[in-house]
Amino acid sequence: MKSTRKIKTLALAVISSLICLPMTGSPANADALTATSAVVQTSATDAAIRKLVNGRTIKLGFAPPILSEAYTIAQQGAWNQMKDYETRYGVKWVWTEEAPLNNAHSGVETSGFIQNYVAKKYDAVFVCSAAPAAVMQELYKKGAAKGVQFYQFNSTEQLNQKSQKTDPTAGLSNVSNISYDNRWQSGALAAEYIAEKLKGKGEIIMILGPAGSDWTKLREQGFRSVIKKFPGLKIVGAADGGYVRDKGLNAAADLLTKYPKINAIYGENEDMALGASAAVSAAGLKNWDGKSGIITIGADGLVSGMDEIRKGNLTATVHVGYADMGRTMIRTMFAHKVLGMNVAKFIRVPTVVVDKSNVDIFQSQIKAELATGVKY
Repeated sequence: MKSTRKIKTLALAVISSLICLPMTGSPANADALTATSAVVQTSATDAAIRKLVNGRTIKLGFAPPILSEAYTIAQQGAWNQMKDYETRYGVKWVWTEEAPLNNAHSGVETSGFIQNYVAKKYDAVFVCSAAPAAVMQELYKKGAAKGVQFYQFNSTEQLNQKSQKTDPTAGLSNVSNISYDNRWQSGALAAEYIAEKLKGKGEIIMILGPAGSDWTKLREQGFRSVIKKFPGLKIVGAADGGYVRDKGLNAAADLLTKYPKINAIYGENEDMALGASAAVSAAGLKNWDGKSGIITIGADGLVSGMDEIRKGNLTATVHVGYADMGRTMIRTMFAHKVLGMNVAKFIRVPTVVVDKSNVDIFQSQIKAELATGVKY
């Protein structure tokens, strides 16, 4: 009981450090870009948490679906937050990353990684997998019974989410889902951008992820739901780009042969959109200059993608906040695992459409995260 009271006393004071820290390497006034809090972080709070931590080591597993620029950004965000907690609270960390080397969309290899983390008694595991939701939840349930906590990130749990009206766990065995809504914070935002720039009139082609992928289903659903509100907009063709650049380029090239007069291309992720913009140039067509040409928009928020936005090749991208996601994973785990706090079952990181008008803001944030040199 005494320990519980101590945790509750610490909980309110530590809230701001768990959700409102500025990015590493950012200027002191960077809080203007994040949430604000009336709670002031104090040295006394840090000392009390350090005493509670008592030099403990926390073993964390990281299981992304593939090794890519996006997940490198997420991992760096997590590492930067871990370094902050190490410095302030004396936490020691063990971090292990394992990602599929073959088919990222089957989830088979990820299932094996999870079982390995459970066998080695890791404290918590962060998972993004394309495996069937029911399969993953059964793994989480078995792992939780052995003391391992699971946190999904960049996930598509909204596809199978049960109502929390009668079940506060939403029928899920993992602690929390740290992500963004693929329908409304990604697909729909891309469609709204196209509709605004084209003033509700034009023809569009879509470069989609693999057939059967939950990410594909959700982003396409959000995109189509907005486009259908504009009678003057028409989706004339779609092709599978496999979520990779070369396939995105080939898919777009084929569609441009059939539909050379299109006005916009939606690539469900940034790699496919970058491939599509290259296909536009290869076909001798004009990229969007703010008034005319072909709009190409993707989704992720990568340094490489934002470089192409600067050059005028990629028009825009939906920045889904991978660094923020990584930091939030650590904050959420620490709040729950160490401080014993009840955390939200579904945590949505902010997303934003980035084009030439605001690329300086968001690219500088990502570069600051990646430039810290922190590794675990």
